[in-house]
Amino acid sequence: MWNKTRNKMCKAPLKWPRLCLLAALLATGGGVRAQISLPNAGRGLDGVEGAVDRLGNRLGDATAPLTNAATGALGTLGQLADARLNRLGDFLRSHRNTVEADDTGQPARAHEVLLLDPDAAALSGATLVGYKLIEQGDLDGLGITYARLATPQGTSLANALRQLRHILPGKEISADQIHFPSGATRSTGSAAPTAPAPRGGTVGIIDGGVPPGPRIAAQNAFASGGPVPNPHAEAIASLLAGAGTAHIVVADVYGRDPAGGNALAIARALAWMAGQRVSVVSISLVGPANPLLAKAIGSVQARGMIVTAAVGNDGAAAPPAFPASYTGVVAVTGVDGRGQVLFEAGRASHLDYAAPGADLTAIGAGGKLQHLRGTSFAAPLVAARLAALGQAGGGASAILQRADSEATDRNRRTGRGILCASCRKGI
Repeated sequence: MWNKTRNKMCKAPLKWPRLCLLAALLATGGGVRAQISLPNAGRGLDGVEGAVDRLGNRLGDATAPLTNAATGALGTLGQLADARLNRLGDFLRSHRNTVEADDTGQPARAHEVLLLDPDAAALSGATLVGYKLIEQGDLDGLGITYARLATPQGTSLANALRQLRHILPGKEISADQIHFPSGATRSTGSAAPTAPAPRGGTVGIIDGGVPPGPRIAAQNAFASGGPVPNPHAEAIASLLAGAGTAHIVVADVYGRDPAGGNALAIARALAWMAGQRVSVVSISLVGPANPLLAKAIGSVQARGMIVTAAVGNDGAAAPPAFPASYTGVVAVTGVDGRGQVLFEAGRASHLDYAAPGADLTAIGAGGKLQHLRGTSFAAPLVAARLAALGQAGGGASAILQRADSEATDRNRRTGRGILCASCRKGI
């Protein structure tokens, strides 16, 4: 009944602007965590159930609201959904000039659309109706071209997408949607990192920045102001080191950009990783499906790269998470110290493995010990095992077969089984 009402209501968005936006947010799930908000729509959510706890603008601050959900303070899937809506409501009241809702209610870079495989005729047609070319480029080495177009002044992102798709039928046009980290860190003191014997391999991280270190083989920024270390990325790098990864390559897609974590930044990061010959990449970010990012992932997979991704923390009732849901991506959920799948773990269109995602620690900023919870921290542990298993040679299929042989406790909720269960001891 709600879906029918929502669909009818949103056919006339000018008549029902507030309810339509709320319906879109509830239906799509929005982002999991971020320092992001949506512009020009906040007034429509000022009456969202109760007051919304204010979030800081930094990525570390933005992970705080889900820590309570992760530790059991929010005990039902419905409460997880409410928490997600509250976070989005706060996002909608901040950074109104940098992020906007697209035509499905998903957060995206404001005032811009992406046109895939642009040609002269398409660019000319867009220009005639008021769109301006910001950038025309390609993803280095992947054979994928795109154009960033500024939307006409006074036109919402949602309306601009609908208009341009009507003008350019057959062309792939999308918003530059935002992806958010899917795990929380909590600092509790100082500790010296342990250093178990490396088991080899190289893993790429697409996330925030990290400080220089002996295992950081390379780092590049794909967002303005980067690379900027943040607790989420630092925890992931620490987990990889503890799990025995010899070399870590880092792509910062957040930097200091309020609209960081967008699809174009992640796609560029993947192209750079391919150029660095990174064979396994871990992405602990969650967002909606995006055609440019889907093409980039397909292209690097065709070149032999294994992409692992977290399924997110909005619960099993949330929409399927991307990039975990793209074909061929190794989708990872998290388990606690008892081997139980995390209550708040999200879902993807398929599930490959589980790994520790709670009851574990890592070394974060300033050498402080961080307690971790979330599927964000399971994905890099799976990536570490795949990279180590890749040292024996062979392509992705051979590596996954080796992983299958060491996975344990296979069932419907853990996919092909739990990997790196003992990694918790060495971190």
